[in-house]
Amino acid sequence: MKKAILLPRKYIQGRGVIGEVGQYAATLGKTAVIVWGEHAKAAAGAQVLASLEAAGVKGIESGFGGESTHAEAERIAQVTRDATADVVLGIGGGKVIDTAKAAAIYADAAQIIIPTVASNDAPTSACTVWYDEAGAMIGFDLWSANPDYILVDTDIIAQAPIRTFISGIGDAFATWFEADVSRVAHRMTCSGGIPTMTAIAMARLCYETIREYGLQAIADVRVKTATAAVEKVVEATTLLSGIGWESGGLATAHAIGNGLPSIPETHAYTHGEKVSFGLMTQLAIDDSIDPDLRQDTAAFLAEAGLPVTFAEIGIDGLGEDRLRAFAAQVAGEGSFVHNHPFEVTAADVYDALLSADAYGKQIKTELVS
Repeated sequence: MKKAILLPRKYIQGRGVIGEVGQYAATLGKTAVIVWGEHAKAAAGAQVLASLEAAGVKGIESGFGGESTHAEAERIAQVTRDATADVVLGIGGGKVIDTAKAAAIYADAAQIIIPTVASNDAPTSACTVWYDEAGAMIGFDLWSANPDYILVDTDIIAQAPIRTFISGIGDAFATWFEADVSRVAHRMTCSGGIPTMTAIAMARLCYETIREYGLQAIADVRVKTATAAVEKVVEATTLLSGIGWESGGLATAHAIGNGLPSIPETHAYTHGEKVSFGLMTQLAIDDSIDPDLRQDTAAFLAEAGLPVTFAEIGIDGLGEDRLRAFAAQVAGEGSFVHNHPFEVTAADVYDALLSADAYGKQIKTELVS
């Protein structure tokens, strides 16, 4: 079977690197469409506009409608075409970034991605996750290329709300667990091949880095500092996790995480928070997981402030009928749960959800005592 890996053209991370966006944009063209919302513009706007101007690149703001929808991507693509722009800058969180990537593909423009929060691993990938106007995930597209440049300014990341940073840890901590499933089962990944040794090694390093430095990094971001621990964890949650999932593979953690937005009660929770509980479910469904590793993982997630119980993702009162319907949805045809090297049924998912919730409650009790 063939192996494949997807990689961005260049990844740049560090304090103040956002000031370099102009020089990178200038290598791609003379006009850039800027996709950002109000929060991202407030965090990075002055630096971005000044850097573009200094490099002789015209910046045209498109704004962002709030959801990563097909209509919003096409609207921005039309702005790009009308301006005969050479590059699209996606600046903000995951939905802004995913929409900008799609718009750039539609308009045949280059891509520069600048996350202002480290809330997920979208920045490096050649993928757009689609949502409807109500915020429910409706699918995803895989594009022909990863972004040209990704600039991650850790000064900006450290100033963002702590919840976004913790959410990124929740998303990334599942990467190795899911990639290892694909490795064992020889499953095809979004790269178009089975996992490479490189992708698996990156996924493993992502896990090891977060496990070692994650709690310290959370403490540091709480006081708005971009320390060495923060630098390590941002690289793990953004670069290592991005390559690790895309070319390493996904499993139950993201099947749950991507499915939960279909439940209105979960809309107040972030993607990474949902993936955190998805990982708890994956650990319950896979009897090959070492019990000590399951306990350590659950304890880490709980200590980091990530969801490990139903109550922490808003589904404590969902009821058996709705929970069974959700389990059936997660176990449907084409789901990532079928990347495991064993059969997974709706009943298996339902039982694992209950087990994850019960185990999460036990772990939280032990941490308190």
